[in-house]
Amino acid sequence: MLSPERVRVNRPGLHVVLWLALLSLSACASVSTGEKGRAVRVRLDLAELASAHEGERHALLIGVNHYDDESWNDLRYPGKDAEDLGRALADPSRGGFHSVTVLSRPEQTTRAAVLEALRALAARPWRPKDVVVVYVSGHGTLARDARGDLQRYLVMRDTRFRDVQGTGLEMAALERELERLASRRRVLVLATCHSGTGKSLLPPAVLDELERTKAAFVPRPLEEDSRASLVLSASDWGEAAREDDALANDIYTHFFIQALDGSGDRNRDGAVSATEAHDWARRHTWTYTQGRQRPSARMMEVGADPVLLSGTLKRPGQPEVFSYSPRLEGFTLKVDGVDAGELPGGVALPEGRRKLGLHKGGELLWEDTVALHLGERRALDSLLRELAEGHRRTASLEVGALGFLDGRSRREVLPPTVMAGAGLRLRGVLLEQRLDVGVDLAVGAGRQSLRLDMGGTVPVRHRAVMLGVTVGPSWEWGRLGVSTGPRVAALWLERSFQLDLLSQDERYLTVWPGWMGGVSWRVGARLVLEAKGQLLWAYVPVDGRTRAVGFGGLLLSGGYRF
Repeated sequence: MLSPERVRVNRPGLHVVLWLALLSLSACASVSTGEKGRAVRVRLDLAELASAHEGERHALLIGVNHYDDESWNDLRYPGKDAEDLGRALADPSRGGFHSVTVLSRPEQTTRAAVLEALRALAARPWRPKDVVVVYVSGHGTLARDARGDLQRYLVMRDTRFRDVQGTGLEMAALERELERLASRRRVLVLATCHSGTGKSLLPPAVLDELERTKAAFVPRPLEEDSRASLVLSASDWGEAAREDDALANDIYTHFFIQALDGSGDRNRDGAVSATEAHDWARRHTWTYTQGRQRPSARMMEVGADPVLLSGTLKRPGQPEVFSYSPRLEGFTLKVDGVDAGELPGGVALPEGRRKLGLHKGGELLWEDTVALHLGERRALDSLLRELAEGHRRTASLEVGALGFLDGRSRREVLPPTVMAGAGLRLRGVLLEQRLDVGVDLAVGAGRQSLRLDMGGTVPVRHRAVMLGVTVGPSWEWGRLGVSTGPRVAALWLERSFQLDLLSQDERYLTVWPGWMGGVSWRVGARLVLEAKGQLLWAYVPVDGRTRAVGFGGLLLSGGYRF
């Protein structure tokens, strides 16, 4: 068994560098040329030098078997869980941790002793690249805190069943201690549960309250949104974590340790990361318990997940795609049209361009083609961030016809004209995200013959430019969208009369108020097709006279959301 005191496993890298430095000093001291000093060439192993600058790995493992208050049933394997995990982490061929501290004896698992160990851990001179793992195996429970809010507590040896709030270890307190660490690679592993079954027991008042709750269970507490890099749980919120006599361990812990032997190296880079170990344990725990226990993970500082628990990076790994977001739980990830697994979790993929899609209940949520490279880890949350924000911008290319509503104006002023242009729509930018703003520009040109009042026709060449702004709400139901709102458009019109004896140009600019409405259909995650109609009212000067006329048009567009 591992000693409950800190077990330090030192790496030789820094010692080798110091030894070489001392050797170089002795070489300088032995020179007898009378010079005060001279350079001595020293050959340094780059691998050894790099290892001296690597982050160190440290672990604090807590297993609580026995409880003073007989209301808590003693457990069989938490101490063994902590010791078995400690051996795997301290093993140079696996975890290679610099120090592993195991607290499993009764005097080491009181609330005060555990808090003191956490404070001692925080007092270390941590560096951002250091890895710290805190593991707890034992009872969990729920209780009201001093403010009356329902919180999760870890049951220590001296926790009293009737005073959990005053004698238990609140999860928020544990996470506050972790937040004090300067390390950015922190992992909290909880082989506990808070459901009232399995490795959990709830006070009567809380149990009675939960029985009267109509929801499936109580909401996830706010403290789960801590700043710790990773929070790995042996069971999901409201489920039981179980021990098993055949495995002689907590079920999740057994498979978590198994992953550190190399089985969990999903992307084949030579190392096992925290999320790889958790995904291995999660899948095998789910299978072993026939779906009764679903381990969960919360990742707050995702990044590239540099939290390595076992092995060393030997080569760039296969590209990985992953998500541990609760809002994507239960979705199926498809790669090139083939099911790759259910979220949360991750999957390693061949390098290259891959068509990724998220499906649930037969409905496509998102689909896109993504270029994946060796050593790359892509969080689905980042790929979906624009979708979560609703793709607030849509750029489109438009084509359609615009013209006067009355026949006289079409004959004598301007016939229906084909227009082409581009538009940009910004969603939810006004009135607390209730109104959209759209800007569009269209141009058109053509030739026609206009009828004259005295009879006959005259050939005319015309050019038109329209700039419009629309403000209004929009709604979406699945793939279908509807938008509407008031519109203001400026029209610049030029007419050139082509006569044998006279060539005359006529130009004018007018601003028209009106209304626009549109119907859209989303094709995939980003592409959208839309049909828009507009009605405008204006006073148009023609041949020295001003006419009040109506103007309308229909535009078809294809847009890209971003």
